[in-house]
Amino acid sequence: MGQDWSTPSQRPSARVAMPQSRVAAPPAGPRQPRTIVPPTEPMSRGQVKNHDGGYVYKVDDLVRLARLFCLGTEAGTYYVGDEKMKLENAQCIIRLIESGRGDEVVKMAVEYSVEGRTAKQQGLLLAMAICARQSTDPDTKRLAYEHLHEVCRIPTHLFIFLTYCEALSNGTGWGRAHRRAIANWYLRFQESPQEARRLAMLVTKYKSRNGWSHQDVLRLSHPKPRHDGETNGVTAILKYVVKGFELAKDDLAASHLLDYIQAVEDVKAQRDPNAVHVSGLADIIREHRLVREHINTQLLQFPEVWEALLEHMPITAMIRNLGKMSSIGMLTRGSSHERTITSKLENLEALKKARIHPFNVLVALLIYKKGKGDEGKLTWTPNTAVLQALDNAFYLTFKLVEPTNKRYLLAVDVSGSMYFGPVNGCKSITPGMAAAALSLVTARTERQCEIVGFSHELVPLAIGDHMKLPEVENEMRKMRMGRTDCSLPMQYALQHKKKFDVFIVYTDNETNCGYIHPAESLREYRKWSGISDAKLIVCAMSVTDFSIADPDDANMMDMPGFDTNGPEVMKTFVMGAMQPRPAN
Repeated sequence: MGQDWSTPSQRPSARVAMPQSRVAAPPAGPRQPRTIVPPTEPMSRGQVKNHDGGYVYKVDDLVRLARLFCLGTEAGTYYVGDEKMKLENAQCIIRLIESGRGDEVVKMAVEYSVEGRTAKQQGLLLAMAICARQSTDPDTKRLAYEHLHEVCRIPTHLFIFLTYCEALSNGTGWGRAHRRAIANWYLRFQESPQEARRLAMLVTKYKSRNGWSHQDVLRLSHPKPRHDGETNGVTAILKYVVKGFELAKDDLAASHLLDYIQAVEDVKAQRDPNAVHVSGLADIIREHRLVREHINTQLLQFPEVWEALLEHMPITAMIRNLGKMSSIGMLTRGSSHERTITSKLENLEALKKARIHPFNVLVALLIYKKGKGDEGKLTWTPNTAVLQALDNAFYLTFKLVEPTNKRYLLAVDVSGSMYFGPVNGCKSITPGMAAAALSLVTARTERQCEIVGFSHELVPLAIGDHMKLPEVENEMRKMRMGRTDCSLPMQYALQHKKKFDVFIVYTDNETNCGYIHPAESLREYRKWSGISDAKLIVCAMSVTDFSIADPDDANMMDMPGFDTNGPEVMKTFVMGAMQPRPAN
């Protein structure tokens, strides 16, 4: 973390410059003669026409692999809500394996997973599956299986990996190496009683995903615990999963896991809301630290159950369930439950432990305020104290965002359409509000940040780090201009001789307006400034498919749509984590 600029008086003042001139195409100032290629014509044979009539581009395979891990595709585009990984998005893996570099694929997957450099795990899991099941190199296969547990840290990851493996396999059987690796995923918990207890929690919390269950996996992998019997209870847990509680009771008792599994079974058996002893159920939850997934849905109508779950519930899970708790009348004005939740939301240490980004809090606030979820039929009456606590948490979490110490130019589309319709990926928020929130986070976090508004021309915005979100939105709403030209931020920086490391464009739509490609404008700026790795991120928040970035340029990225993983993806890109580290 950098210095704590927690109040306006502690922060550097007036970081937002306000030059008087506007930027419009073409930019003023002395320039070298050059041929201008408009966006409606290709700059090279490598470009193709996009959906809006503009031309875009059709990097080293390790860079493509890093993009696959961080974005879900080889190209420089992060697609919101694209949970299904497709093999055509991962051809770089095949090429790397065929060129004898499969070990680098595995090592990168482990590195990115262990260091938490990805917002989603699908790309890593697909890479491990390809290396394990499609590679003809025995060393690549061996390495993938040896390090499988470092990428598949929870059962959900293991089940996704198995789904990919089945899709990639020609046959239906499991080979010896595959069976051994999957069996070892469970057997590694033999190392200590604490690890065995963790396995008991994992197999009861994540019982099945993606069409797989632990029972299926164990019957196919045939794990064989240690011959000396010192398995710390893992043998008993595996027997419980495959054969059931009654047949595993004696083994669980001998390994001191009977009380925990008995509690899970007792809770699982309680389904009838009219017959349940609620206070007894709550006591079991508290004593054994059971989680939401252990409880049958029918019993989640009781405030006492939620009160017990709340004692050890992570704050992110608590925020997700605020609507449910309100819907059952738990969060009444002045209640102890209200005090518990508001105190957690305003606890800086709890927020820090959760590693929650302000944007995630804002989305939760807007959904809760709306009184119904983006999906499903659940409705509730928002609690005003909880709403205020969420608003407070939004600004409080600004302190937890670690600065990148880069120089930013944030360019916000100020057209009226930014405040109509939802963001693709966050239905409760408009593109304008999302842009305002993200700009405010950067303004409060980064010491060198300038914010401008643009469409067919560009003007500075009087936005400071002391402002609240409604003030930022009002400042942006003051301007109404024409079509959007995404090359203007780089032209502005070039005209005013300003040096920036990162350009971020927030708009609601794809565009071909302007007389120069954004990619060419960025390259021109790099040449003048000497900042060869100056980065461009274009967030087109309402569209589902577009590309402005050059996929052969590792420092350009598109984001069609924006979800709660967006800020993490952007930071990963800005910090260069989408480019592999040089070999030692």
